[in-house]
Amino acid sequence: MKSYLQSLRYLISIHILGLFFFSLFRLVLLVQGFGYIDETSRKFGIIAEAFLRGVWMDNVVACYILLLPLTICSLSAVFNCYNRNIYRGVNIFFCIFYGVAFTISAADIPYFDYFFKHINASIFNWFGYVGTTTGMMFGEASYLLAMAFLILMIALFCFLSKRILKLTVRDFSISHRRNTGIKTKSVIFVCSALLIGACMFGIRGRTGYNPIRVSAAYYCNNTFLNQLGISPSFNLLRSSLEASKSENKGLELIDENAALSLVRKELGITDSIPEISPIARKVVAGKSPERRNVILVFMESMSAKLLSRYGNTENLTPTLDSLARQSLSFDRFYSAGTHTNHAIHSVLYSYPALMKRNSMKGAVIPFYAGLPTILQDNGYETLFFMTHESQYDNMNGFLRTNGFKQIYAQENYPREKVVNSFGVQDDFLYEYALDIFNQESKTGKPFFGVLLSISNHPPYVIPKDFKSHSQTDEMRIVEFADHAIGEFMKKASSEPWFKNTIFVFVGDHGKKVGELKSDMPLSYNHVPCLFYSPGFITPQANDELGGQIDIAPTLLGMLNIDYTNNSFGIDLMREKRPYIFFTSDDAIGCINKNFFYINQPDNGQEWLLQVENSEEVGPSVQPALQDSMKNYAFSMLQAAQYLMKHELTGKYKGYIPE
Repeated sequence: MKSYLQSLRYLISIHILGLFFFSLFRLVLLVQGFGYIDETSRKFGIIAEAFLRGVWMDNVVACYILLLPLTICSLSAVFNCYNRNIYRGVNIFFCIFYGVAFTISAADIPYFDYFFKHINASIFNWFGYVGTTTGMMFGEASYLLAMAFLILMIALFCFLSKRILKLTVRDFSISHRRNTGIKTKSVIFVCSALLIGACMFGIRGRTGYNPIRVSAAYYCNNTFLNQLGISPSFNLLRSSLEASKSENKGLELIDENAALSLVRKELGITDSIPEISPIARKVVAGKSPERRNVILVFMESMSAKLLSRYGNTENLTPTLDSLARQSLSFDRFYSAGTHTNHAIHSVLYSYPALMKRNSMKGAVIPFYAGLPTILQDNGYETLFFMTHESQYDNMNGFLRTNGFKQIYAQENYPREKVVNSFGVQDDFLYEYALDIFNQESKTGKPFFGVLLSISNHPPYVIPKDFKSHSQTDEMRIVEFADHAIGEFMKKASSEPWFKNTIFVFVGDHGKKVGELKSDMPLSYNHVPCLFYSPGFITPQANDELGGQIDIAPTLLGMLNIDYTNNSFGIDLMREKRPYIFFTSDDAIGCINKNFFYINQPDNGQEWLLQVENSEEVGPSVQPALQDSMKNYAFSMLQAAQYLMKHELTGKYKGYIPE
């Protein structure tokens, strides 16, 4: 048993040594980028947390490396074998794989300095230019310094690991005198199984709904410190896995130059700002800004067909129907996609949903000059409230990177309020946010608060004391979601900041409602969109086409804020669309008031349907119209992918937000 403990001491020592060396690379990165840290963030505790989170992520990589040696040494111990050659082989394994991980960390130092992001799957694109890449590495001082540091670290690690091995083998020769009995072998087997399980848990990284993601490193409002905790090896691994997924393969719908040309024409862009992007244009309000608070509510799975306003006869949403009559209501309004991540990306940053892709979830987080960043630049406090864990869909990292100063999630709420895997219910979320809004209103700064509801998503949890008239849980939960909004608005209306606030209610996407009449049922994309602000916004039923990408420009127009629009959205109060486009996982849709075009790029299927009141009524044959709608949708999506791929989504090239 003593030899087994000495074996574990060896493995744990190497594991800790590896974590220590990873931290040394992080220390170099900190020194290199210290100028990015503002004065308020230069506190020991704040910087130390970046290192603690870094150790957490480094431990994932270290556990990957440890798993095989731990398994081999455990099996050897069960069979009472402590052969020095086995441990020499294990030590060589450690040196090789830690050497690879250290190489990634070393390469990351100049890479991060140049790109302000960690090394990722895009480096594989350089492999096709071996001569150029090699010349850059040996001709640039920063790469030479990184290589020198790498050689030193690998040599030191190998030296120390060999010393640890030598001590372990020496102790084996002293303590290992006799065969172990069946009882000792059983204890070793159980302990080894537990340790291997712990190692696999270390690879997963956490106990929550999702395994650890890059988002776990994000904890403060300083972009550099949030990225400091990211493990380069982990980031490269995650980004490579993401890049290999079929949903992240690039769209090939139309020639990129043709797409950009058509987009510029359709958006009326005659004077773009080429140093930003081909579609960037300046928007000048010409009036004094309105310093109004903004509260935006994403209503989970709220199809327009659930509202009486759009023909539902079950009286499920009396609150929303009442609000719609008092609001600027966009009645021909469509979600960008069929997932919540699509809605967040499109509403807040005015970029369309690229079919299967989750644009927030990549290991490399892009920068966007969207609604949160524009409002932040104009003195707004920015807050995001979600019901579930902040790591879900990489929200924490993506939102903190792109304009949100404060994130509230399941980690912030009392444990007893968590009802299922998606966290707390809508009513608690609204109550919690209301208290925060009351506090923010006292600072004198306007605030932008986003609430992401979840109750109308299975598994449904309906409070026992909630009274409803529906017969199924699927409809009862809609009543509850509507009731929770009603209670929130009732309480908010008594607060002093209420009269100076614009409320925006939008379905993140729809759901199956009624009869499905096409391969891309409109109930999944036709959603309510309400702008409500008594005394400021005149109630009106707007019958023009609109989509989630249009919310930000429309809101900024109401606030009279000057900004650069580097997106695909338009101000629906001043501009009109011939069509609005949207996607589901495998299909692209484009609609006007009378016709609905569907295309499935993977199999080449396409349809044109006639619609009435945003509902499919039957097929139609109009080749010219079909081609026009196809070109419109394809161009918008292809151009969006182009800007995202070439990192042109910020407010200037090389854009780094606060």
